[in-house]
Amino acid sequence: MTQDENKDLVTLVDGASGQRFELPLIPGTVGPKVIDIRSLYGLTGYFTYDPGYTSTGSCESKITYIDGDNGILLHRGYPIDQLAEHSDYLEVCYLLLRGELPDAKQKAKFEGDIRNHTMVHEQINSFYRGFRRDAHPMAVMCGVVGALSAFYHDSLDIADPHQRMVASHRMIAKMPTIAAWAYKYSRGEPFIYPRNSLSFAENFLHMMFATPCEEYKVNPVLARAMERILILHADHEQNASTSTVRMAGSSGANPFACIAAGIASLWGPAHGGANEAVLQMLTQIGSKERIPEFIARAKDKNDPFRLMGFGHRVYKNYDPRAKVMQRTCHEVLDELGVRDEPLLELAMELERIALEDPYFVDKKLYPNVDFYSGIIFKAMGIPVSMFTVLFAVARTVGWVAQWNEMIGDPHQKIGRPRQLYTGAAHRDFVPLHARG
Repeated sequence: MTQDENKDLVTLVDGASGQRFELPLIPGTVGPKVIDIRSLYGLTGYFTYDPGYTSTGSCESKITYIDGDNGILLHRGYPIDQLAEHSDYLEVCYLLLRGELPDAKQKAKFEGDIRNHTMVHEQINSFYRGFRRDAHPMAVMCGVVGALSAFYHDSLDIADPHQRMVASHRMIAKMPTIAAWAYKYSRGEPFIYPRNSLSFAENFLHMMFATPCEEYKVNPVLARAMERILILHADHEQNASTSTVRMAGSSGANPFACIAAGIASLWGPAHGGANEAVLQMLTQIGSKERIPEFIARAKDKNDPFRLMGFGHRVYKNYDPRAKVMQRTCHEVLDELGVRDEPLLELAMELERIALEDPYFVDKKLYPNVDFYSGIIFKAMGIPVSMFTVLFAVARTVGWVAQWNEMIGDPHQKIGRPRQLYTGAAHRDFVPLHARG
């Protein structure tokens, strides 16, 4: 395949026939050009083969840009570290949904719109009681979010922009309530209703940890840490769960069903479950004295052990989110004074060694956002089973923004990947009595 220097075209040469086919190159705002292969099958009779879609652009998007080689993450053009440092979660939600940062009046109205939807239908309260007490909170989340379409019939028409907006606001607003109630249910504690006088992060922490017995005051350091965690996880381009939301949405499914599909995808240990795996790994290592043993195992190509929370599928440099999360992690540990907790001491020592070891530095296997978020959640007293739930709360706005963009895309089609078939060729049916 060659590129025509005079045109934005690439030329594909069929080695068997010698035929040449020209395919257009499409430039993005930043990043590499993409080869438009929509006409490939019609021109050549061939499909492409790309397991995991590692070299395939599935859509056009204006929301998030990642440059993994240089450790860059932009939301609508704004660097993630600037947003995490200077913004709050609902402001980032507005940015992802609307494309621009709000002015003061727009921000106040948007926050009011979200506050108006923090409650869930009272019948959903009893819906939880249909789950076993020991059900995983992500299983509860899948069920409850999927059931929202049975309660909010007035925001299911995806062709109506107003209904899409209402559904978007509902999802962002209700997800912390649904998540906190999943936690409370698992503990046998009464549900805490949202307080609209609190910020988004404060309200979430209050619903998680307050009880009717006594006043619960949200620690401002922990609230700010939660705010940053939500911002850092708000969107991450066409990852597995976002692609799942888009795929489900391409069929015309209602928004609540699409988000439930995204939650199910996020639950996988290779995706949203990675921060759970970090804590499991630390438990396996057990003590600081055993770190050299496991570092050696991680370097051994013949050993299946991997250091969870280090490196990233996309980032071949330091994950830009991890830098903010690292600072936040140390702020939380200092505030709570829990550095003498063995698992956290172990994590900090592992971080130090990995950042200094030439093997990890040369291979750019830096601690990623999952490494630090797991430590923060552990220090805050959030159980491992809730880690991915918190990820889902944060990522809801990204899913919703991507779903909205897809619905409004005039080129959008129902998702229908092709395949490389390697099964049996045509064969005729043999009656049961004749098989032998």
